[in-house]
Amino acid sequence: MARSSAKGGKSVGLQRLALLGFAALFILLFLIFAIAQGIGHPSVPSGSVAVVEDAPDGLSPVTEAQFKHALVQAAAEDKVAPVPKPGDDKYEAEQEKALGNLLDSIWIQGQAEEMGIAVTPKEIAEELKKLKEKAFKTEQQYKEFLKEAHFTQADVNTRVTIQMLSEQIQKQVTEEAPIPSKSEIEDYYEAAKSSQYTTPESRDIRVIKNPDKAKVEEAKTALEKDDSIKSWEAVAKKYSIDTTKSNGGLLSTVTEGSGILQEPLEGEVFAAEQGELEGPLKEGKTYTLFEVMKITPEKVQSLDEAKSQISAQLAEQAKQQTFAAFVQHYGTRWQSRTFCASGFVIARCANFKPSGRPAEADEACFEANPKKAPEACPAPITSIKPAQPGTVSPLNREGQKLAQRPRPAGLEEGAAPEGEIPGGIVPGATPGATGE
Repeated sequence: MARSSAKGGKSVGLQRLALLGFAALFILLFLIFAIAQGIGHPSVPSGSVAVVEDAPDGLSPVTEAQFKHALVQAAAEDKVAPVPKPGDDKYEAEQEKALGNLLDSIWIQGQAEEMGIAVTPKEIAEELKKLKEKAFKTEQQYKEFLKEAHFTQADVNTRVTIQMLSEQIQKQVTEEAPIPSKSEIEDYYEAAKSSQYTTPESRDIRVIKNPDKAKVEEAKTALEKDDSIKSWEAVAKKYSIDTTKSNGGLLSTVTEGSGILQEPLEGEVFAAEQGELEGPLKEGKTYTLFEVMKITPEKVQSLDEAKSQISAQLAEQAKQQTFAAFVQHYGTRWQSRTFCASGFVIARCANFKPSGRPAEADEACFEANPKKAPEACPAPITSIKPAQPGTVSPLNREGQKLAQRPRPAGLEEGAAPEGEIPGGIVPGATPGATGE
């Protein structure tokens, strides 16, 4: 009997464990469902349009009164009158702008607080004084601005505060950007030496052009007797039909490949010795006589000479990249903390549900039977554009971006369509994508 009782107790225990396991699984599934459905999002209090979690004290929630005031300001800035109401054509755009301005104020002040950045009332007053002196000639002009923009003095102080905090946030973030290393500077110099730090050989030449070969011969005879500048000026004026005839046929600082000279003249000019009359050279229907007056040799700026410039340039690039990464993370983080009331949900709210349609796309692109065919529609799938292999360099860290696509069907193995890398590799394509 005791054995039977023990056995029964064990069975009950297993049943309880099974029920507990089921309950835990149920709770887990409920939580997953709740997250998917947005359950657990903070509710927006009555009389408010949005709440921002972790906002500085007093800044959240955003009240309907604050929104209405911001809407009036947005409409005034865009010269939209009267102030649009829900259902009006311009309401959505002004609503998004007004709420966006309010959220900007909260997000930036919240970010500044988290970074330990603050401005004092005295600093705000001093900055406002500078701005007023720069933008307004008189105090009356400033008052007229307040009236037209529907700004209170508190609104102005907030705007000045936001501007000052934004500048200090950017300064603090960019100060954390990495300093270019010695090897990065050297790599950049080697990659850019021929294009940025080399001044090519240049030549000053004088030319006489004429379709009559005999006249060019006459000019040559005259210049062989006297090829002084004064003589060139007289001879060019008399015999040349070129646009340079008024300044003695002079072309200054001509570099090879610059496009100033055409072949065969360019090749002859850069093969000629200084101070020698050359020609007549036939160029199409024209004959040319020329003389190289001066040769300035190629000059290559050394690494030591270019080092400070390169370092500053790479440092600035690093700052821009660091700040761009910060801005992206900043927007994502504060959006996840922002929840908007029904009727006020914009793309910057965490509870915004995108349609998946590009904002710039014609609505007709998504209609089954549009009344008017759209001119162009976006691709069904957003194209990914990775860097083409071999195009990333110290001069172009992003590389040449090409859209991913499959290898064209029917292409023979080892062949490459125009613009592609031999061997069947499609620039920007996912490795292994063959289109088969």
